[in-house]
Amino acid sequence: MRNVSIETIRAAATRIYPTAIRTPLVRLDPISRHDPEVWLKLESLQPIGSFKIRGAANVLAQLSADQTRDGVWTVSAGNAAQGVALAARAAGVKASVLVMEGAPAAKLSAIERLGATIVNAPFDECWRTVETHTSARMTGRLVHPFDDDAFISGNGTAGLEILEDLPEVDAVVAAMGGGGLLSGIGSVMRALRPACRVYAAEPGNAAPLAASLAVGHATRFEGWSRSWVDGAGGQSVLASMWPIVSAVVDESIVVPLEEAAQAMKIAAERGHLIIEGAAACAVAAAISPRMGAAGHRRVVAVVSGGNIDLARFASLVGACA
Repeated sequence: MRNVSIETIRAAATRIYPTAIRTPLVRLDPISRHDPEVWLKLESLQPIGSFKIRGAANVLAQLSADQTRDGVWTVSAGNAAQGVALAARAAGVKASVLVMEGAPAAKLSAIERLGATIVNAPFDECWRTVETHTSARMTGRLVHPFDDDAFISGNGTAGLEILEDLPEVDAVVAAMGGGGLLSGIGSVMRALRPACRVYAAEPGNAAPLAASLAVGHATRFEGWSRSWVDGAGGQSVLASMWPIVSAVVDESIVVPLEEAAQAMKIAAERGHLIIEGAAACAVAAAISPRMGAAGHRRVVAVVSGGNIDLARFASLVGACA
């Protein structure tokens, strides 16, 4: 049983703001006058450039001195690492990170600037650590990057802000990595705005939630591969996350990588934004024709992060027609 509710999320909102910020909700210029309104929740403007600071701040705020005596650690491609590093620094706690190989240089540099120790590891080892919550190479208290009730509740504060700014929202789209962001925001919508549909967005090369929803249980994604979308698209849906994710997500939209890159270009041209791959999947899903076809009129895409190497960003946007 998970301890994630509107009460735990509201409680998180009393703890996180000394470290996290309340991010704006801005409207994206319409592509067509017949399209639904698309609004962007700019978590890319958080101090670490990602929503992960919300969950990390909520976890660290509730840990005792005894629990953090040996420090804290996490496993991450970059964003959760930055969130834990910043929250730990604010609490005066040492932090270390098991970092997936191939993590963007921009994220690695940010982790180092925040004072965390980096331990490099192959992707498969990191994913096993995500699944098992253990690593023989790390010491201290694990702050799991998504499979943690306090982390999920911290993420959910973004949902509270969305409803404060756009009470009539009828669809929210967020990227699916481990499911912590969707679980938090989806829990808010189920409690306070049940008419709002919640969509996951996954890259076409790695869409385990779509596969899991199709068969009715948590499963792995056959044919998984890595791509430049490093903040979404895991190898599987964790069995421990399946009950809450499946309860709050209505559908997963699988986004071809070409459409994600095009969404990055649209966000840059129309919103003057630099967004990373996971966020681009959410934007691509939000501006797709299926939102209008489903009858949605006010859609929020969660721009989960903006941490991408500028050379990679330029190459992806420049390659779009």
